[in-house]
Amino acid sequence: MSSSPAAWHRVDRDDSIEPFPAPGWPAMIRHVAIVGGGFSGALLAINLLRHDGPRATLIERRPAQLGRGVAYSAAHEEHLLNVRAGNMSALPDDPDHFVRWLTHNALGDRTTFVPRRVYGRYLREMLEQAVAAYPHRLTLIEDEVRAIVRAADGYEATFAGGGRLAADAMVLALGNLPPHTPPGIDPDALPPGCYRGDPWAGDIAEGLRDDDHVLLVGSGLTAVDAALLLDSSGFRGRIVALSRRGLTPRRHADTPPQPGLSERPAATLSALLRHVRQRSDMIGWRAAVDTLRPVTQLMWGAADATTRARFLRHLRPWWDVHRHRLAPAVADRIAALVAAGRLEVVAGKLVTARPDGSHASVAWRPRGETDTRCLRVARIVNCTGPQGDLLRSGEPLLRDLRARGMIRPDALRIGLEVDAQSRVVDANGRVAEQLYAIGPMTRGGLWEVVAVPDIRQQNWTLARRLANAQWVGGEGL
Repeated sequence: MSSSPAAWHRVDRDDSIEPFPAPGWPAMIRHVAIVGGGFSGALLAINLLRHDGPRATLIERRPAQLGRGVAYSAAHEEHLLNVRAGNMSALPDDPDHFVRWLTHNALGDRTTFVPRRVYGRYLREMLEQAVAAYPHRLTLIEDEVRAIVRAADGYEATFAGGGRLAADAMVLALGNLPPHTPPGIDPDALPPGCYRGDPWAGDIAEGLRDDDHVLLVGSGLTAVDAALLLDSSGFRGRIVALSRRGLTPRRHADTPPQPGLSERPAATLSALLRHVRQRSDMIGWRAAVDTLRPVTQLMWGAADATTRARFLRHLRPWWDVHRHRLAPAVADRIAALVAAGRLEVVAGKLVTARPDGSHASVAWRPRGETDTRCLRVARIVNCTGPQGDLLRSGEPLLRDLRARGMIRPDALRIGLEVDAQSRVVDANGRVAEQLYAIGPMTRGGLWEVVAVPDIRQQNWTLARRLANAQWVGGEGL
């Protein structure tokens, strides 16, 4: 094991968990296959080893993203984390793990907003340590899983390359789905290269001239990344970011620490708004929002389907820009682009995008108006952010699982349905005992499961359950 001060370590088993075979516990599990080797999947494999859990196989179809995922591998070097390093440890039982790693590598301290690529390096090194320390308990496979079927003693995965893999349990750690094509855009009808559906695939500034216009569909964190990437690539033309409300993420600021709430503050959305506004008057809006972090999942879990839908329809945009903030250096660069007239954020709806020579003519309707305006652009970049609607996904594995009735969308169609123990729910509402899902695709049940602090806790809990299921069954490693 590495002698680095940030080396991950084995943890003691948790004897406080109710022993097998209590209701809800999985059957004997000796081998876990994890589909998806980004942050969620790689961290689950690491935690299984740390808990002396089952043997693990980690499967990732894109080798460059192994251990990093899209968020930390495709980012430009100037893209920063939107959370200070002090809260970015991958291990919930070792909150200073990442800070020690940064200090050891002379890359920053707990107050630093580090580049996302640096965080990706940290995650990759953790995975490499795990493989080196336990080569017979962790296997890495670079391939794509196209199908998963129920087998006599668990599940069997079929790879795009033709191979198969059997395991007692399968965990879907698929990360975020790519953004859906916005209404009004037919990519095939536009000139080649005019529409970029994935802001992380390739160079979005390629072929642009300084007198060109670029339309970013969306104005959140993804649009911020795209604007920075265009600027860093040397593009000096005009950038327009279009979203329904024209909201942009707020900036981080130094605020005195406040204790998080220990119980849900309100039963209705209107009462929650009053609570946040009252607390904002006393401690500032940033602290008021941050104090909700410990109870956000409780509030979501207690809300009925109607309340959740109202939140997504009316409050989510405001929640997102206040909850997910920009590092000060990033906020300064965006403000400079706006001040220079190179970036404009507008509120409205995209109506149509039609070919216009080598460009696209975009008709959009400003918010609150009836008439449309026209904008001629050389490139349209989809910055609407990751989506989770299984019914619109083209991912072969998800389509196959849906066709077999092994998964179903959650009630709000923002991910797949799981129970409180991360077990997948099938098309008939039955819980699969040995098929799990973790990460952003489980947001329908937890909501706050897209940031590192939330994913690491979900990850830790599942690894602990799987490790104890093996241990109490009487089988050693």
